[in-house]
Amino acid sequence: MDEMQQLEDLLPQAGAHFLESDRERARHEMQGPFMLPPGPTGFSFALYQSVGVGLIPGHRLELLENGTVFDRMVEDIRNAKQSVHILVYIWRPCDVSDRIIEALVDRARAGVQCRVVVDPVGSEELRGSKDFDLKVEKVLTDAGVEVHYYRLLAGKVMGRLLGRTHNKIVVVDGRIGYTGGFGIWKVWEGDGLKEEEWRDTNVRVEGPEVRRMQLSFSRHWQESGGGLLPPSAFPEVEEQETDGPASAGFVDSAGKLGVTDAERMVRLVIAAARERLWIANAYFTPPNAMLEQLEEKLRQGVEVRILGPGPVHDVPIIRASQRSTYERLLSAGARIYEYQPSMMHAKTILVDDWLAVVGSTNLDVLSLNKLGEGSLLMNDPEFVRKLERCWAKDLRHSKEITLENGGRTNPWRRVARRATQLVGRDR
Repeated sequence: MDEMQQLEDLLPQAGAHFLESDRERARHEMQGPFMLPPGPTGFSFALYQSVGVGLIPGHRLELLENGTVFDRMVEDIRNAKQSVHILVYIWRPCDVSDRIIEALVDRARAGVQCRVVVDPVGSEELRGSKDFDLKVEKVLTDAGVEVHYYRLLAGKVMGRLLGRTHNKIVVVDGRIGYTGGFGIWKVWEGDGLKEEEWRDTNVRVEGPEVRRMQLSFSRHWQESGGGLLPPSAFPEVEEQETDGPASAGFVDSAGKLGVTDAERMVRLVIAAARERLWIANAYFTPPNAMLEQLEEKLRQGVEVRILGPGPVHDVPIIRASQRSTYERLLSAGARIYEYQPSMMHAKTILVDDWLAVVGSTNLDVLSLNKLGEGSLLMNDPEFVRKLERCWAKDLRHSKEITLENGGRTNPWRRVARRATQLVGRDR
């Protein structure tokens, strides 16, 4: 029986449906609970129906924790032959910025086309700082690197302020891609074990889905004032000579009215879990419908673990909102941990023994509804085992939360949750 016939046979069992509703502030909601066919094949087809992306074979993956992502990134930039494209939310002057600038300047002077898009909110426009303009942009542009800002804020209303790109994408020669939680700033250096060094997880990928990462960059580039990329930026799959063991799909999402691709993707990943669902997330304060889905997974016997930031947090109101979710999840049987040494900034999901997600997508309503986000979904048992080892290491530096030691909610946490839910609500 061929794969398509298997999928057609599984569809009646799937029940993965997305119904539009005009209830509750005219917001569209994904209705659940819903069941997916078990395993990678059924999940890939459901993902394709929902966001237009399936899990495509032929990828090589490398899991990169904390500051190691910059070592590999600089190496790849220095070896670039045709193009280097960087789309990032935060880029601020620091040592790691200097390393990337040096590599880009070298390549640009050698004739490699280098293009950069930064978000002005993340790169300090709101703080009135000109450090990026003077210490990064000027050096790059003087060497021939093209630099653009995504959605300048001058004269814009609050909706424009919230409609940022939170993506972290680097693409080299259209063949090598990076994504994860990184920004180009000093807090992403180090090993995540000191208060000033954030804990993060990233992925380097070679294979067909790098084209989709390049497409995401291209769309941001055009909106930021750049032109079309040349055909060489999109090498054909057969030209890439990749025969990696992993299947992967890159899901790009933009804020809009209704259900975004980010929310569809997360809901499907949760639905795919049969045995375990481990979520590490910097801003874990998902909408109620997603919390209900997690509770349903617990009723089905799935092991649900949540790893979030502990006392070191860059946005205290979000940590309070995060902690407002604990009581109901703990009561349903989840295990919850808070990372202690530094800000835990990773955005990863591990499902059973075959599926992993790494990217920029946070599980809060702002990220799910308003921001531009991107995540790489990977069917690769070896990568899952590596991510599992990251969990084991992180838990050695984490505190398990129970109902008796801080897991119960209180008025401040409830108020914080209401506030953070309202920020990302459709208007």
